[in-house]
Amino acid sequence: MGPTDEELPEIGRPECQLLDTGDGGSGRAGVDREFQTKGVPPALFHRVRNERSILAVVVSDHKIYAGTQGGEILVWSLETYELLSTIAAHRGSVLCLYLSQDGKLLFSSAGDAIVNVWSTETPNRLYSIYSTYDVGDVFCVAYSSELQTVYLGAQNTSIQWYDLAQKDSRPPPNPTSHPSHRNHRFFDSKGPGGISTPRPASRADSFVQGGQVLEINKEDIVQYAHYGYVYCMLLARGLSRDDADAEMLISGGGDGTIKIWRLDRNAGGAITDSHSLENGDNSVLTITVHGTFLYSGRLDGDINVWDLDTRQMIRSVRAHSADVLTLAVTDTLIFSGGANGYAKKFNQRYECISRWKAHDQLILASAVSSYNGRSIYVTGGNDDSVAIWDLTDSILNPAQVARTTNEQLLDSLHKLVSHKTVSSNARYAEDCRRGASYLRGLFKQFGATTEMLNTEDNGNPIVYAKFKGTPVEGSKRKRILFYGHYDVIAAENERQNWTTDPFDMQGINGFLYGRGVSDNKGPVLAALFAVADLITEQTLTSDIVFLIEGEEECGSRGFAQAVRKNKHIIGDIDWILLANSYWLTDDVPCLTYGLRGVIHATVQVKSDHPDLHSGVDGSGLMDESLKDLVMLLAKLTGPHGAVQIPGFYDPILSITEAEEARYDAITRTLIHRNPNLGGPGVLKASLMARWREPSLTVHRFNVSGPENSTIIPSIARASISIRLVPDQQVEEIRGSLIKFLDDGFEKLGSKNALSISIDHEAEPWLGDPNNDLFRTLEEAIMDVWGSVDGGRANLANATKTSTMNLSNGTLQASNVKPVTSSTLTNGTDSSFGATTLSTPSDGDDAKNGDSFPPSKKPLYIREGGSIPAIRFLEKEFNALAAHLPCGQASDSAHLDNERLRLSNLYKSREIFRKVFRELPTK
Repeated sequence: MGPTDEELPEIGRPECQLLDTGDGGSGRAGVDREFQTKGVPPALFHRVRNERSILAVVVSDHKIYAGTQGGEILVWSLETYELLSTIAAHRGSVLCLYLSQDGKLLFSSAGDAIVNVWSTETPNRLYSIYSTYDVGDVFCVAYSSELQTVYLGAQNTSIQWYDLAQKDSRPPPNPTSHPSHRNHRFFDSKGPGGISTPRPASRADSFVQGGQVLEINKEDIVQYAHYGYVYCMLLARGLSRDDADAEMLISGGGDGTIKIWRLDRNAGGAITDSHSLENGDNSVLTITVHGTFLYSGRLDGDINVWDLDTRQMIRSVRAHSADVLTLAVTDTLIFSGGANGYAKKFNQRYECISRWKAHDQLILASAVSSYNGRSIYVTGGNDDSVAIWDLTDSILNPAQVARTTNEQLLDSLHKLVSHKTVSSNARYAEDCRRGASYLRGLFKQFGATTEMLNTEDNGNPIVYAKFKGTPVEGSKRKRILFYGHYDVIAAENERQNWTTDPFDMQGINGFLYGRGVSDNKGPVLAALFAVADLITEQTLTSDIVFLIEGEEECGSRGFAQAVRKNKHIIGDIDWILLANSYWLTDDVPCLTYGLRGVIHATVQVKSDHPDLHSGVDGSGLMDESLKDLVMLLAKLTGPHGAVQIPGFYDPILSITEAEEARYDAITRTLIHRNPNLGGPGVLKASLMARWREPSLTVHRFNVSGPENSTIIPSIARASISIRLVPDQQVEEIRGSLIKFLDDGFEKLGSKNALSISIDHEAEPWLGDPNNDLFRTLEEAIMDVWGSVDGGRANLANATKTSTMNLSNGTLQASNVKPVTSSTLTNGTDSSFGATTLSTPSDGDDAKNGDSFPPSKKPLYIREGGSIPAIRFLEKEFNALAAHLPCGQASDSAHLDNERLRLSNLYKSREIFRKVFRELPTK
């Protein structure tokens, strides 16, 4: 006996034990040899997860359908892998799914003895078919489009059928015959005392209703079609010797037999026994056909291969040490899924050429298909997931593969994420260099002129790239600068908080997970591939200049100096575009027109004595450094965080009517989709406090000496920051801060020494939402995303909030909590599937008692954070800048499990393409 799957090599090593007949005989094969290959398992494109086991899978041109143990049918997009629909389809596990030949009808069978027929376009239930017999579970279903006949194989060993062409001419069904109204032989049987167990309350409201109920004619049945459960069936042509084009039904059962049935066109598709293929005693669990070859998966792990022309078994392959539960076949490959979670790939000689762990437990369903010229293998298992595998390189020579640009984008992003470009740790210096080199290579690949611009102190280089456009005759060539960064925040994952390896990008449930996918590698590549699209279309009329730095997460060290030094290479710039932030929520696109600036400082108080013990040396005569520091910092702010530096608030711009209207649009949209955010006044004041008002924060204290509660430290230091807004000047606020601290410390009369160091500075930025750049972005967003509405929550559940007091735009009420970014994210359903957003009509709003409909445009927002480069670039090149957030609020940038939704990546690419094409015409 050969080794078990568990004894075979681990994932990534494709050696398999092959059991082959050698001479093509029909007998049972023995172990001839161990076949080894250089082939590798298919690459995992994406994995979508569910809360219940996946028992059935079928793939259409654009969607994946999966049946679950909980009775649902799940529908995912093949483009973005987002969940499009969840249909409460059956009261029992969905055991089989079948698509009609034209893809317009979806058939589902389940453990509730029902076959449902669905429209794939709506999706609505069209028909619900049942038998008057107690059939038990309906394991399989098939449909002849030519005969309009549905076939089902059941637990009671029967095969039954229903001719949909006759549905309107048959008598109406008897409601008492429906499976939901019958007495169950076991559950409804009488117990002690002659009493039956009461049935649970009906859950009818949770299941899809509607459609025509159809009852199978009692004569349209073959009792004991198999001497065991009818596990599988399919329809095939070219098997009849009398009529080569006629369809025939093939079924496999628990009796180990495969049967081929003739279909009677003149009797509503009735079946007659044509031929039996004996497989032995072990159950036939799955079958598939390719040409005239039939493949059957068996209970003991074998795959039997039949030539249907001669009705002979030509191979018996020991495929798995566990049951073969599913099979799929292409022109050149056979795929099998086992009860131990292993999938295997066989060539036309039935040699196992790769083997991999596809699911943690049973592989219960599979299908092969193609999308956008990409061949895929889809598997479902009882680990509650569906996996999509790339077969392109398996089926074609890589040199012959015409990969779609979205595939190239994902492949490039995967490779870029794999480079650990952590700028804050010198240990990753070489990784940063390799990441920059890979990015430069991508730009070169698409035809850009590139340079590595060195930064001071041997920092990470800036990747410069220029794509030269061809302007319209008679017009001046415009130049657009795209700014981004390739460095990332550290992700050591020592506590295993990531669901995936942070530097091995993985696709799960329509999202890409990995460090840097959202901040900022994904948006950078979206912009790059947008330019590549225009080059391919020969519609690039402007020069696109990329400056992608490697020190942004460390305050853009050396960026300004490197840009000034290489300004002769960069040249003149007309517009500046960046994409380095996120939407305000998860479902409403935004444009950012303002950022706060920042001053980071370290304040230190040092005494001339060493670290001391408070029990030995502590007294009121000693000036303790930590007490001095606390008293000094306490002078910086007053009640409600008001900064006490003289003249601090004087330069702040008053709010205009136009900006007030933008805040109103934001609050209307946010409250429309999540009333629990509170009243519009509270939300508006909270956003204004975060975005257009300055703030001062004390981040941390550090002291010298051992970390115990008895030490009087010699040195105490604190990290503080001030967030600035237009028109506060960094130089003036810096000077005022230092003077205020010096004066305050002098008034303490301490013998200790004060020192203040400025660690980092960034100027605030305020753009003009009315300029051509923002208007072009707005038009592109509207074109790509459509009218903006994040969906509507139940207004009846809104949290009531108390009245607030505003003074100079600051939220003052002590009993009102300000709305934070975490509040906005928690109010968002980040797992929603469909991305088509539409705004309810005014009538709908009126019906729901809402007089504030949401904005139909992207939200114009400001942000409380800082990006040092944006205002610097504006001043240096005398050009206007705009900021396009690409990610969602729940992207978890800088946190564990950073992610980016696939649809956001693809649509950001479309937006960039439109902006790069349309902006030069403004």
